[in-house]
Amino acid sequence: MIKMVGINIFPSLPPASHENTGQGASDPEEEEPYLDPTWPHLQIVYELLLRYVVSSDIDTKVAKKYIDHSFILKLLDLFDLEDTGEREFLKTILHTIYGKFMVHRSFIRNATNNIFYRFIYETERHSGIGELLEILGSIINGFALPMKEEHKLFLVRALIPLHKPKPIAMYHQQSSYCIIQFVEKDYKLADTVIKGLLKYWPLTNCQKEVLFLRELEEVLEATQSAEFQRCMVQLFRQIARCLNSLHFQVAERALFLWNNEHTVNLFALNRQVILPIIFEALERNIRSHWNQAVHGLTMNVRKMFMEMDANLFDKCQKEFAEKEARTQEVEEQREMTWKNWQMWQRREETIW
Repeated sequence: MIKMVGINIFPSLPPASHENTGQGASDPEEEEPYLDPTWPHLQIVYELLLRYVVSSDIDTKVAKKYIDHSFILKLLDLFDLEDTGEREFLKTILHTIYGKFMVHRSFIRNATNNIFYRFIYETERHSGIGELLEILGSIINGFALPMKEEHKLFLVRALIPLHKPKPIAMYHQQSSYCIIQFVEKDYKLADTVIKGLLKYWPLTNCQKEVLFLRELEEVLEATQSAEFQRCMVQLFRQIARCLNSLHFQVAERALFLWNNEHTVNLFALNRQVILPIIFEALERNIRSHWNQAVHGLTMNVRKMFMEMDANLFDKCQKEFAEKEARTQEVEEQREMTWKNWQMWQRREETIW
């Protein structure tokens, strides 16, 4: 039966055509979903395989001889197919195999890692990253504590670098879920995750930046004070840049961090460090940001800090005023130097 399934579902032709076209990844929301014309036949074969692997009568000692490493690798290769219905069947089948065949678990995780590495560092093209992450989300949920070093390495080497590729929007929801599972399992990993997000923070892609800020809020909600303190300076320098973003959704999303009770408590406990970093960004928003919603949210955050610690707020305001005065003085000095140079130039021209 396994031989028959393999002959039917494993293609003899090369992989998906998009790998060799040189074209960029398309937006799945703008295209009709691809339907394999052979799907009515393939569906029967997948149904048969699924019924076999979920059966309570299956003898895994016998089955593992046929559902072996070679078979699993070929199954994983099929995740790059464009047909979403086929990938859904593959997801259920592979997850069931992972649950029933304990001997294959480590191999499946390593083989999935290799798919991620190739996607991140070579192709940035793969149709089934989202489905693979859904499987991993369930697997991570079942990790025992204390967490093995192998699993932490997976987080650092594969999950966090998945923020690097351009088509992250296609699988960000599943990726974010997996990362939150890690932080909820072991809160000490929050510092590693936040620093990883900052490492891959987008510079020119505003839509991607909004995704990062949403994920950051979820991570912060599961973060304890000690882990937060290890990364807060680096984090709030980035948040300050987001607050002043001309893309209103980025600035708005950054300001929404103050709508979460847990994050506000974290910020309040560490206000002595945080407010001096973002005070200038808040003042600039109030004075010159073009978007009214951002302006209003900034006023609310500014008021929140003022009520938290009036003395600290006054100190930051005084330092900001002194900095502005120094900047104005430097600017005036530059202007004076320029005028003196122009006068010298005119005098030299008159002499000649």
